[in-house]
Amino acid sequence: MRAIYKKELRSYFTSFLGYLFIAFLLIIVGIYQYLYNLRGEYANFGLAVNGTTTFFLLLVPMLTMRILAEEKRQRTDQLIFTAPVSVERIVLGKFLALVTVFAVAVAFICVYPLILHNYGAVNYSVAYTTIAAFFLLGCTYMAIGMFISSLTESQVFAAVMTFIVILFTLMIDMLVQMLPTGHVLAFCVLLGLALIVSVITYVMMKSKIVTGIVAVLSVGGLAVAYFTDPDRTRFDGSLAKVFGWLSVQSRFALFPREIVDISSYVYYLSMIFLFVFLTIQAIKKRRWEA
Repeated sequence: MRAIYKKELRSYFTSFLGYLFIAFLLIIVGIYQYLYNLRGEYANFGLAVNGTTTFFLLLVPMLTMRILAEEKRQRTDQLIFTAPVSVERIVLGKFLALVTVFAVAVAFICVYPLILHNYGAVNYSVAYTTIAAFFLLGCTYMAIGMFISSLTESQVFAAVMTFIVILFTLMIDMLVQMLPTGHVLAFCVLLGLALIVSVITYVMMKSKIVTGIVAVLSVGGLAVAYFTDPDRTRFDGSLAKVFGWLSVQSRFALFPREIVDISSYVYYLSMIFLFVFLTIQAIKKRRWEA
């Protein structure tokens, strides 16, 4: 894993990509710090970091689009299939290289509140808990981008799909307000999502047993919950709740408002684990087919 990690990390810093990512991120945070904290005279540094999250739309695809798609295009992914190192170690090495590049930028961002202290009082607890959430949010998006990159050999397609997914997470709070609250439509949509999850499980794992378990638990659980409710009110507004749960941005927005939510940290770590796991399964699936 160490060799993979060093190779990937070296590739970011022997090209302009790693430096461009770090410089662009630091410039954006600096601009928002000037607008909110210096010019706007708000002592809350979390506001500056919060404004930066929108630029993950561009920064994350730029960093993740090539990490696995390029190897698949050049057929060097065959080395992964025959390497003595496990797929888990290869994926973790690549992901940790991504995280390291991001961590370098975040380390510089940690200095910003100290600089801001020269101009007035700074709430360090809010500043650094927000920076920690910002780091985990970025790692979550990178895990998603790496997973998408593992599904295609086109860097452009990987970048576009990552852009769309991040855009969806940024807009999901607005979309939630437009969702219908009726229980019938909610049940049908959730049932469709359960079936999609079951199909994805089979495509990823090629196991009828695991797929059957997932289908029974998801589809069966929804059916039991719906038909055992005499008034059918249990599913009223459930679509908004489900899609609201997927909103990574709304969880982050709590921190600049001086609300430290530990469950948000747990949520981000869980999402990182999930998409790293899915990336491993996607590569293993290609190994079985090779």
